[in-house]
Amino acid sequence: MKRILQAILVGALAASPALAADTAMPKGAEPWSERAIVSHLSFERYAADPTLLDELIAHGERLFSAKFTVPDGAGRPMATQAIVPTKKRRKTPSAFSRTAGMDANSCASCHHEPVIGGSGPFTANVFVSEGFESADFDSLNPQFSNERNTVLLQGSGLIELLAREMSADLKAIRARALKQARDTGKPVTAKLHSKGVSFGALTVRPDGMVDLAKIDGVDTDLVVRPFSQKGVFASLRQFTINAMNDHHGMQASERYGLRWTGSRDFDEDGVADELTPGDISALVAFQATLPPPVRRAGLPPRWAEAAKRGEALFAEIGCASCHRPALPLRSLVFADPGPLDAAGTLRPGDVEKPIRIDLATRKWAASLPRNDKGEIMVPLFGDLKRHRIADKKNDRLGNELLGQRFVDRDVFITAELWGVGSTAPYGHRGDLTTLSEAIDAHGGEAAPVTGKWRALDATDRAAMIAFLRSLVIAP
Repeated sequence: MKRILQAILVGALAASPALAADTAMPKGAEPWSERAIVSHLSFERYAADPTLLDELIAHGERLFSAKFTVPDGAGRPMATQAIVPTKKRRKTPSAFSRTAGMDANSCASCHHEPVIGGSGPFTANVFVSEGFESADFDSLNPQFSNERNTVLLQGSGLIELLAREMSADLKAIRARALKQARDTGKPVTAKLHSKGVSFGALTVRPDGMVDLAKIDGVDTDLVVRPFSQKGVFASLRQFTINAMNDHHGMQASERYGLRWTGSRDFDEDGVADELTPGDISALVAFQATLPPPVRRAGLPPRWAEAAKRGEALFAEIGCASCHRPALPLRSLVFADPGPLDAAGTLRPGDVEKPIRIDLATRKWAASLPRNDKGEIMVPLFGDLKRHRIADKKNDRLGNELLGQRFVDRDVFITAELWGVGSTAPYGHRGDLTTLSEAIDAHGGEAAPVTGKWRALDATDRAAMIAFLRSLVIAP
């Protein structure tokens, strides 16, 4: 039953000044207060008034940088790091544990290189073990947790919008195949394509039964989940709620509150309703509006020439078959909550109206190119698809022993390469120091391309690195 519930739920402040919110500072919350949050945000207020968007984003940035304290609700003495609200068997003697959390004071303590929202060094690694919803672990043993390096969040609003549209495309293909099978009385096999990316195929019988065996790189519900290195979270809202509990012991009331747990203080730390839907929306708004990475400007002529050659080689040897230079996006309107938010997060049916963020109004949006259909070309160098990237001959990127949310241990979502010039170290564990090492580590489906990379002469390999090093997070 817990496994079923888990599948349902997932398928679903600067440190110095306290965060001022919608309401007046409560009695006793003096300017020198050690709380990071002195009052909470109202979701309804920001949904009702689009002119407050910049204020919401600013709140989100302060929350992202805030060092949460015990009076805020930091710590989860009787709750595990599991994505399904789960009680601990006993209270832990220490609030902080690198291997099972809490493991951070603020979001920015890990996402800070080269700017807030970016990636992190090896010292900021986390240990992912939320699949064990009924147990607590405090061990470096890889049998109990997968060690992961911090990924960048720049451009994540665009990534989620792409995933929403791709999910809608795949589900529409399934619906058309089902109608055709019923109308003709014959089985129909439909290829699953969206934005030039193939996700295999499915076969539908006239009685409505669906053969899922040939679906590739996406869950069988056809929801593209673009977040986490395994591609298991559908939205920034899901990702944020999970991270706040896991890393900070800060529980969102929409998952850990009365509706789902029957308690306003599920982790029994003495603080009720630690994060409201409005607080989570502020964090989502900040992340969703982070500008996407860019091409490094003003390259010296020698670098520019090498990067141009490297980009051509990147496509020629096949890297661009997964690390697609750009994917087309039809709409820049980001609704929160979104259509893929599920149980355990706020959902569209839970609110009178969502908070709408038109990313087209952000200054950085003007620099995004468009295709001949008028679609925005998102330069992510990715495909939002999972691939098997390790094998017996080359298992460097298959360095995890645990699957995550039913995804095999050697299967990962394609890493978006925009910003890769700013996000060393590399690899899921952050244990690859150079881009050359990271390319060499690709096995599995990528093995043929890795072979072509190794066959290049030193000058051509250097040109490819020059190209990748030109993809950066803007200061």
